[in-house]
Amino acid sequence: MKRVLVTGGSGFIGRHSLAPLVRAGYEVFAVLPEWETAPELGATVKWRSADLLDKTRTERLLEEIRPSHLLHFAWNVEPGKYVSSPGNLLWTSCSLALLHCFAGCGGRRVVMAGTCAEYDWRRGFLSEHVTPCKPATLYGACKHALRVAGEAFAKEVGVSWAWGRIFFLYGPYEDPGRFVASVARSLLRGEPAWCTHGGQVRDFLHVQDVATAFVALLDGDVQGAVNIASGQGVTLKEIALTIARRLRKERLLEFGALDPPANDPPRLVGDASRLRNEVRWSPAFSLDRGIAHAITWWESQDLSA
Repeated sequence: MKRVLVTGGSGFIGRHSLAPLVRAGYEVFAVLPEWETAPELGATVKWRSADLLDKTRTERLLEEIRPSHLLHFAWNVEPGKYVSSPGNLLWTSCSLALLHCFAGCGGRRVVMAGTCAEYDWRRGFLSEHVTPCKPATLYGACKHALRVAGEAFAKEVGVSWAWGRIFFLYGPYEDPGRFVASVARSLLRGEPAWCTHGGQVRDFLHVQDVATAFVALLDGDVQGAVNIASGQGVTLKEIALTIARRLRKERLLEFGALDPPANDPPRLVGDASRLRNEVRWSPAFSLDRGIAHAITWWESQDLSA
């Protein structure tokens, strides 16, 4: 039986990957931080609490489980802080240690989560085989360093390796500080949703689609970097309007109320051809359906916080 260890199993993407992994025939072990309670996702997922920054604890965990597959999402991605956090260096180091332990325990296939921030954002349309990697942030640089070192090590020890570069995502359990969540929550509370001019073009996927794309990548044999993207660009303004129209609260959108971040690129869209043609994956959610699904989830939550 295929046995997978999922790090960041209680996180934004990780929690959505667990049911698809079970359906794909995996025995699923999921890691969450020691201070968290395991989500209610059924007895088919076996939870383990661990501090992955502790190499000794990581070694014990891998020795206990001895997974055939590894799906590595765990990283500190707190909005507003993670891009420049020195903690990125720690996560690069512990991720390489995790890979080393996995290989030493007989692991066969690993997929790690990368980011579109590895690319040179001046290019706009970002392709695995064409666009150079030239990260402009510490986060992007650390992810890129992990990809280069991890891929080289995997080749040396004969472990099958793939790297999913995440673009932009939204959906249930999204951090309230992220774009789609912040707009939806403000409008649901009847408050103004402050936005930039909204002309930036981005490549968005629903988080459940992102999760199933990673599961498809793990379950196949495609090697190297693969964009986890839709291949389609949409403006932030259109996303905000899609949310507002569904809630009939267009009057509460305030475009231009916020300044865009410094050096904010006008366009970031991923080349999704490898994902479609080699991994043979396509999204289940259109933008309209995905936004509706996200709004329904937020409507069920306590928005007073």
